[in-house]
Amino acid sequence: MVEVAIGTALAAIGAGVAVGFAGLGSGLGQGIAAAGSVGAVAEDSDMFAKGIIFTALPETQAIYGFLIAILLLVFSKIMTGGSISMTQGLVAIGAGAAIGFAGLGSGMGQGITAASAVGAVVEDADMFARGIIFTALSETQAIYGFLIAILLMVFGKIIGG
Repeated sequence: MVEVAIGTALAAIGAGVAVGFAGLGSGLGQGIAAAGSVGAVAEDSDMFAKGIIFTALPETQAIYGFLIAILLLVFSKIMTGGSISMTQGLVAIGAGAAIGFAGLGSGMGQGITAASAVGAVVEDADMFARGIIFTALSETQAIYGFLIAILLMVFGKIIGG
Protein backbone atom coordinates (compact mmCIF):
# COMPACT_ATOMS: atom_id res chain seq x y z
CA MET A 1 0.00 0.00 0.00
CA VAL A 2 2.81 2.43 0.87
CA GLU A 3 4.58 1.60 -2.42
CA VAL A 4 1.45 2.57 -4.36
CA ALA A 5 1.16 5.90 -2.52
CA ILE A 6 4.83 6.62 -3.20
CA GLY A 7 4.33 5.88 -6.91
CA THR A 8 1.52 8.39 -7.12
CA ALA A 9 3.57 10.99 -5.24
CA LEU A 10 6.47 10.44 -7.64
CA ALA A 11 4.11 11.00 -10.59
CA ALA A 12 3.07 14.31 -9.05
CA ILE A 13 6.74 15.28 -8.80
CA GLY A 14 7.23 14.28 -12.45
CA ALA A 15 4.33 16.50 -13.50
CA GLY A 16 5.77 19.40 -11.51
CA VAL A 17 9.22 18.93 -13.02
CA ALA A 18 7.72 18.82 -16.53
CA VAL A 19 5.78 22.05 -16.30
CA GLY A 20 8.14 23.82 -13.89
CA PHE A 21 11.40 23.51 -15.78
CA ALA A 22 9.87 23.80 -19.25
CA GLY A 23 7.98 26.89 -18.07
CA LEU A 24 11.16 28.34 -16.61
CA GLY A 25 12.94 27.91 -19.95
CA SER A 26 10.03 29.49 -21.81
CA GLY A 27 9.79 32.39 -19.39
CA LEU A 28 13.49 33.16 -19.56
CA GLY A 29 13.48 32.75 -23.34
CA GLN A 30 10.50 35.02 -23.77
CA GLY A 31 12.05 37.62 -21.50
CA ILE A 32 15.26 37.61 -23.52
CA ALA A 33 13.34 37.80 -26.81
CA ALA A 34 11.07 40.55 -25.48
CA ALA A 35 14.08 42.60 -24.39
CA GLY A 36 15.45 42.44 -27.94
CA SER A 37 12.03 43.21 -29.36
CA VAL A 38 11.58 46.30 -27.20
CA GLY A 39 14.89 47.62 -28.51
CA ALA A 40 13.81 46.88 -32.08
CA VAL A 41 10.49 48.68 -31.61
CA ALA A 42 12.33 51.68 -30.14
CA GLU A 43 14.34 51.90 -33.37
CA ASP A 44 11.40 51.19 -35.70
CA SER A 45 7.80 51.23 -34.45
CA ASP A 46 6.76 49.02 -37.40
CA MET A 47 8.67 46.16 -35.72
CA PHE A 48 5.99 45.63 -33.05
CA ALA A 49 4.17 42.73 -34.76
CA LYS A 50 7.40 41.01 -35.77
CA GLY A 51 8.74 41.49 -32.25
CA ILE A 52 5.65 39.83 -30.80
CA ILE A 53 6.13 36.86 -33.13
CA PHE A 54 9.76 36.40 -32.06
CA THR A 55 8.78 36.83 -28.40
CA ALA A 56 6.02 34.21 -28.66
CA LEU A 57 8.19 31.48 -30.19
CA PRO A 58 9.78 30.28 -26.90
CA GLU A 59 6.27 29.67 -25.47
CA THR A 60 6.06 26.24 -27.09
CA GLN A 61 8.39 24.65 -24.53
CA ALA A 62 5.97 25.56 -21.74
CA ILE A 63 3.15 24.05 -23.79
CA TYR A 64 5.08 20.77 -24.17
CA GLY A 65 5.76 20.65 -20.43
CA PHE A 66 2.13 21.47 -19.66
CA LEU A 67 0.88 18.67 -21.94
CA ILE A 68 3.20 16.09 -20.37
CA ALA A 69 2.18 17.24 -16.87
CA ILE A 70 -1.52 16.86 -17.76
CA LEU A 71 -0.90 13.38 -19.22
CA LEU A 72 0.96 12.37 -16.07
CA LEU A 73 -1.81 13.68 -13.82
CA VAL A 74 -4.56 11.98 -15.80
CA PHE A 75 -2.89 8.62 -16.49
CA SER A 76 -1.34 8.26 -13.04
CA LYS A 77 -4.92 8.57 -11.72
CA ILE A 78 -4.00 11.40 -9.35
CA MET A 79 -7.06 13.36 -10.45
CA THR A 80 -9.42 10.44 -9.80
CA GLY A 81 -7.94 9.25 -6.51
CA GLY A 82 -6.30 6.16 -8.01
CA SER A 83 -2.69 5.11 -7.75
CA ILE A 84 0.26 3.71 -9.67
CA SER A 85 3.26 1.59 -8.68
CA MET A 86 6.57 2.96 -7.47
CA THR A 87 8.20 1.84 -10.73
CA GLN A 88 5.65 3.79 -12.74
CA GLY A 89 6.22 6.77 -10.46
CA LEU A 90 9.95 6.66 -11.19
CA VAL A 91 9.17 6.48 -14.91
CA ALA A 92 6.93 9.53 -14.44
CA ILE A 93 9.84 11.46 -12.94
CA GLY A 94 11.94 10.45 -15.95
CA ALA A 95 9.23 11.64 -18.32
CA GLY A 96 8.90 14.94 -16.49
CA ALA A 97 12.66 15.42 -16.46
CA ALA A 98 12.94 14.62 -20.18
CA ILE A 99 10.67 17.47 -21.24
CA GLY A 100 11.46 19.71 -18.29
CA PHE A 101 15.20 19.90 -18.86
CA ALA A 102 14.96 19.77 -22.66
CA GLY A 103 12.42 22.60 -22.51
CA LEU A 104 14.59 24.61 -20.13
CA GLY A 105 17.59 24.61 -22.44
CA SER A 106 15.58 24.89 -25.62
CA GLY A 107 13.48 27.80 -24.39
CA MET A 108 16.49 29.79 -23.26
CA GLY A 109 18.36 29.07 -26.49
CA GLN A 110 15.34 30.00 -28.55
CA GLY A 111 14.98 33.28 -26.69
CA ILE A 112 18.61 34.22 -27.28
CA THR A 113 18.28 33.41 -30.98
CA ALA A 114 14.97 35.29 -31.24
CA ALA A 115 16.52 38.38 -29.64
CA SER A 116 19.36 38.32 -32.15
CA ALA A 117 17.00 37.67 -35.05
CA VAL A 118 14.71 40.58 -34.21
CA GLY A 119 17.77 42.83 -34.08
CA ALA A 120 18.83 41.58 -37.50
CA VAL A 121 15.35 42.26 -38.91
CA VAL A 122 15.60 45.90 -37.80
CA GLU A 123 18.75 46.18 -39.91
CA ASP A 124 17.45 44.15 -42.88
CA ALA A 125 13.73 43.35 -43.28
CA ASP A 126 14.62 40.42 -45.57
CA MET A 127 16.04 38.62 -42.51
CA PHE A 128 12.57 37.94 -41.05
CA ALA A 129 12.00 34.47 -42.58
CA ARG A 130 15.60 33.42 -42.00
CA GLY A 131 15.38 34.71 -38.42
CA ILE A 132 12.28 32.58 -37.83
CA ILE A 133 14.09 29.52 -39.21
CA PHE A 134 17.16 30.09 -37.02
CA THR A 135 14.92 30.61 -34.00
CA ALA A 136 12.92 27.45 -34.74
CA LEU A 137 16.07 25.30 -34.82
CA SER A 138 16.37 25.55 -31.03
CA GLU A 139 12.92 23.97 -30.79
CA THR A 140 14.21 20.54 -31.81
CA GLN A 141 15.68 19.75 -28.40
CA ALA A 142 12.31 20.34 -26.75
CA ILE A 143 10.64 18.11 -29.35
CA TYR A 144 13.15 15.34 -28.54
CA GLY A 145 12.37 15.70 -24.82
CA PHE A 146 8.64 15.67 -25.52
CA LEU A 147 8.88 12.50 -27.62
CA ILE A 148 11.05 10.71 -25.04
CA ALA A 149 8.57 11.68 -22.31
CA ILE A 150 5.72 10.15 -24.36
CA LEU A 151 7.74 6.99 -25.05
CA LEU A 152 8.62 6.63 -21.37
CA MET A 153 4.96 6.94 -20.39
CA VAL A 154 3.85 4.41 -23.00
CA PHE A 155 6.57 1.80 -22.43
CA GLY A 156 6.57 2.44 -18.67
CA LYS A 157 2.90 1.48 -18.79
CA ILE A 158 1.63 4.79 -17.43
CA ILE A 159 -0.35 5.36 -20.64
CA GLY A 160 -2.17 2.27 -21.81
CA GLY A 161 -0.94 0.20 -18.87
